[in-house]
Amino acid sequence: MSRPAPASILNYFRDLPDPRRETRNKKHLLIDILVIALCGTIAGCQSAVEIAAYGRAKEAWLKTFLQLPHGIPSHDTFSRVLQLLDARKFHDCFVAWVQVLHELTRGQVVPIDGKTLRRSFDSANGLPPLHLVSAWAAENRLVLGEVPVDDKSNEITAIPKLLEILELTGAIVTIDAMGCQKEIAAAVCEKKADYVLAVKENQPHLYEDLSDHFDRVLENEELLPRTQHHATEEKNRGRDEHRTYISTPVPEGLRNREAWRDLRSVGCVISVVRREGKETIEVRYFISSLKPNAKLLAKAVRGHWGIENSQHWVLDVVFQEDQSRARLDNAAENLALLRRLAMNLMAKEGSKHASLRVKGRTASWNDDLMAQILTAGTI
Repeated sequence: MSRPAPASILNYFRDLPDPRRETRNKKHLLIDILVIALCGTIAGCQSAVEIAAYGRAKEAWLKTFLQLPHGIPSHDTFSRVLQLLDARKFHDCFVAWVQVLHELTRGQVVPIDGKTLRRSFDSANGLPPLHLVSAWAAENRLVLGEVPVDDKSNEITAIPKLLEILELTGAIVTIDAMGCQKEIAAAVCEKKADYVLAVKENQPHLYEDLSDHFDRVLENEELLPRTQHHATEEKNRGRDEHRTYISTPVPEGLRNREAWRDLRSVGCVISVVRREGKETIEVRYFISSLKPNAKLLAKAVRGHWGIENSQHWVLDVVFQEDQSRARLDNAAENLALLRRLAMNLMAKEGSKHASLRVKGRTASWNDDLMAQILTAGTI
């Protein structure tokens, strides 16, 4: 069987509208520009100038599967196209690709969380940095989709928009306290998924009722059914952490319980950390549409941390996202999507390297590895 062409992943992006005017000066194909930009992003390029330099260095190899009728585009061309490209249509193509690539299994944890691109602000025009809300497949370590938070809004309005475009049947959607809203819980259920929502003081009555409920539960902790109690012990680099997970039916006295769509259980996680002779204790509360099951609560809570440790951390350390100064028009959002596309491909490609950063740098000079990464996104 012949191996797919390295650019076959971009078949999913071939119908993306070209934002440039139809003129004789449009020398470069949009698909060629996107492929080179993607390769450059995988290789660690941080700007249009670096992407163009990568393209020139790899022109002979790129010509084996791209048309390049006028050679490698200039850095001005890369910059202009990334500014003009419709970010939402680009994202629609991304989501369509991910849905074909990734079959969401029942019970898989899908954390939703926000991330700010800290240097993408535009002081001259009074624009704040771009803030994106992303969905993450915790087990397969893939970005499923993202939406920007409107300048005059917050994550509460962005999360429903993200839920609307994703296929989530059978998933367990986890969201931090910002997203602990009745409308968001209902939106998750509409997608035939379950939710685990963190509860903090932004829901004062709910937080107070859960605190009182679990105070009573912990007085007779030994009487809990086995399925409602789970404990873990971890030791790492001089840090000992004991976690207790408790999941119970919804207490009768919970105020406004009927307002939360399909609410079936409430949860409590107690973390006791000992390090260098000091002990800290943290207690967190959750509400969920899942039946009471402490091990499932543990899976959801630990899975949610993955979006911080495995997505946000990789974007900042491997792709230097927090250092990106792109901010004109759609450039910041389109470059962010290219980084997530690159991260998905690198995670899907199976060869072993010390880190994704090492894999990307190796692919920058190893054309065979770069081809393997690109073809990891083909079916």
